[in-house]
Amino acid sequence: MSFPPTLKQLRYLVALHKTHHFGKAAEASHVTQSTLSAGIQELENLLGAQLVERTKRSVMFTSLGNDVVQRAQGVLNEIHDLTDMAEAAKDPLRGTIRVGVIPTIAPYLLPKIIPAISQDLPHLDLHLREDKSAELCDLLRAGDLDVVLLALPFECGNVHDMPLFSDQFIAVYPKGEAPGTQISTDDLDENKLLLLDEGHCLRDHALSACQLLGQGSQRALANTSLATILPMVAAGRGMTLLPGMALDAGITENMAVDIATFKDSTPTRMIGLVWRPTNPRAATFEALGAAIKSSATSS
Repeated sequence: MSFPPTLKQLRYLVALHKTHHFGKAAEASHVTQSTLSAGIQELENLLGAQLVERTKRSVMFTSLGNDVVQRAQGVLNEIHDLTDMAEAAKDPLRGTIRVGVIPTIAPYLLPKIIPAISQDLPHLDLHLREDKSAELCDLLRAGDLDVVLLALPFECGNVHDMPLFSDQFIAVYPKGEAPGTQISTDDLDENKLLLLDEGHCLRDHALSACQLLGQGSQRALANTSLATILPMVAAGRGMTLLPGMALDAGITENMAVDIATFKDSTPTRMIGLVWRPTNPRAATFEALGAAIKSSATSS
């Protein structure tokens, strides 16, 4: 090999691996399809090995191709972190941060904290993306996000985590069916419990916090949200557990439901930030975390 692969070639290969479609990869890379295809062909010629199996209907990566993509993503992450390091050296509280937020936090917390963050950190430009925890962690590892706001614990790979504050769970029953305004976890009936599907970490956190196994209930609701579970509760189809931030945001207003808090040991989930330990902008993320904590916990 007379000269090393170019960053452009590696970006093209990673983009193709993400989309498995030459047209979509070219669009994501802001080049023509022929340019992207030629770049990947040049990379294969340079390495002297086939990385991609091309057919009219599909794109598949060879075993070596998958290995090269993994290494290429690491190289591109290092380049991105190098750029971030230079930016952070100029001013850690200035610049763009790509933030992932999970769906059981975003609609309830962001309206409260964004104005405060804009005031406390006016030179930070937040680019927000909402998705499930696993998808956001994939994007974080791939270098497409800088930091993720989620509920801990969550297996996100090799990350640094910054716990921020606890979010208490609240029990919600159909009108007139709550066993009291204050209950214990022993009062919960798993067979009546409505939860999000297993792709949402809120399900696991709620079951764990309430010391439930999740075996008694098959009431997981696929492809839905807390806002769509509540009408089912109001209709008498079961009860659910809400994060306190959702209740504070008014999600149960005008709903025919009763609210019960937990006495004694209150089940909670921990809200926190995670980022790659190699990212040099730790000071920026810590300042962002401090601003989130301050605004989220203020009355």
